[in-house]
Amino acid sequence: MAQFLNTKETLVTEAIDGLLASSGGQLTRLDGYPHIKVVYRSDWDKSKVALVSGGGSGHEPAHAGFVGAGMLTAAVCGEVFASPSVEAVLAGILAVTGEAGCLLIVKNYTGDRLNFGLAAERARALGRKVEMVVVDDDIALPDLPQPRGVAGTLFVHKIAGALAEDGADLDTVTNAARTTIAKVVSIGMSLDTCTVPGSPKEDRIAPGKAELGLGIHGEPGVQQVEFSNAVSAMSTVVGKLKQRVGSGDCVALVNNLGSTTPLEMAVLTHALSETDIASHIIGPAPMMTSLDMHGFSVSILPVDQHELSKLEAQVDLVAWPGVKSITPIKVAPLPDGLAPIDPIPSNNSATKETISRLSELLINAEKNLNELDAKSGDGDTGSTLATAARALQGSLDRMPLADLTQLFPALGNELSQTMGGSSGVILAIFFNAAGDACASGASVPKSLVEGLNRVSQVGGAKVGDRTMIDALAPALAALPSGLTHAAKAAREGADNTAKIRRAKAGRAAYVPEENLVGHNDPGAEAVALLFEGLAREIEG
Repeated sequence: MAQFLNTKETLVTEAIDGLLASSGGQLTRLDGYPHIKVVYRSDWDKSKVALVSGGGSGHEPAHAGFVGAGMLTAAVCGEVFASPSVEAVLAGILAVTGEAGCLLIVKNYTGDRLNFGLAAERARALGRKVEMVVVDDDIALPDLPQPRGVAGTLFVHKIAGALAEDGADLDTVTNAARTTIAKVVSIGMSLDTCTVPGSPKEDRIAPGKAELGLGIHGEPGVQQVEFSNAVSAMSTVVGKLKQRVGSGDCVALVNNLGSTTPLEMAVLTHALSETDIASHIIGPAPMMTSLDMHGFSVSILPVDQHELSKLEAQVDLVAWPGVKSITPIKVAPLPDGLAPIDPIPSNNSATKETISRLSELLINAEKNLNELDAKSGDGDTGSTLATAARALQGSLDRMPLADLTQLFPALGNELSQTMGGSSGVILAIFFNAAGDACASGASVPKSLVEGLNRVSQVGGAKVGDRTMIDALAPALAALPSGLTHAAKAAREGADNTAKIRRAKAGRAAYVPEENLVGHNDPGAEAVALLFEGLAREIEG
């Protein structure tokens, strides 16, 4: 898998320097590359308790991304998924520890415990006052004597960091950290493993499965479960967490494990908000990632008002999303004048049957039109048209089927609401303009031509630009001679789009020529199918 990096050997140091370069001078590093990689606050004066954390890289923005006033004083970074050395940790301690002392916040992995622990001993031997806490918030493996430390560590960073910033002494900061560790629980779920730079990707999660409780280094989870949707995934995670938290106010930290899209994270957050597990939320955001893992984790911390105030304390860190209350969704009424005036329904059985059958034709063509669109677009034309067709079928009883002057704009309004992308807007313009012309006394063919002219004026497309107009314009020109002639003209126009080497309008204008030639434009193909269906329906 291709990745935006230079060499595996310089990956971490270049990433750290990228962070420093974009920090506005707020961060400094020790001159110890490549073995000692320590990032600390540029404004640090050693007058308060220092907070030092760290571990292997690959979890960004943790840990260096949380160095700043109110959180960490320094972060000690190892190579990807590898603990930093004793010398690196000791260098970090010595760089930031003054008379107030230092608290090491360590995730519960053997390498981290050993290296941070020995560094603490050496620092004490040099006269530094150092305490160490170990975070073990992962509940995925309940029988494990040493649970892993995962995203719940960020609660410790924030609460201890707020206390230290306020001037609390080392004992107070350490006790608060231990209290937080005793209460926080976390678990994650992923649809795919991560890609470690320089190593082949492990494909152990089968399609249709999700891995529950996998570690932030890509370690296998406790089990693979059936995956159906976001609600079931979040319900599974929340169900595990609820077994370990009691009643009272809780804060949920919703963490993106690396490559889950913001859209997916928002859907997962909605699913979380529908449960009663938390009253406040941090995220969703990538906070403690696992490279490019396609997954998420949730950490839950029961809090009292004092702890909540420390979590809510503002920090000037881009990576920290802050704490928000989970509140009911606010919904306001639509502004006056936005909704179109509902037409008076009327019946015309022939018109109703024709529209219904044409809608069915588009529904049946969904797969073929999607496949055609995939050659020159994003493969959704068939689905867009089918969705609108289904909605149109369901609205026929509300339509003024006996009055074309009312039916045309009613069709435009319906399609503008049910058809996504630009297609709904184009057809709304088309049918509303046709309705205006029809109300002014124009014939049906002339009214439709007027609708087409308005679409060309607004959208800028014309015949030869490789859009639906290539089929619609000749069809409407031939319509006075009958539907059979119109259908033939539409088909010729649609087929001609396969010969157009360069699209000049629509999404296909951004597609290379080689992807277009030999394939009909899907919009033009849909127009041809509709006119062919009309010809069969009316002229037999």
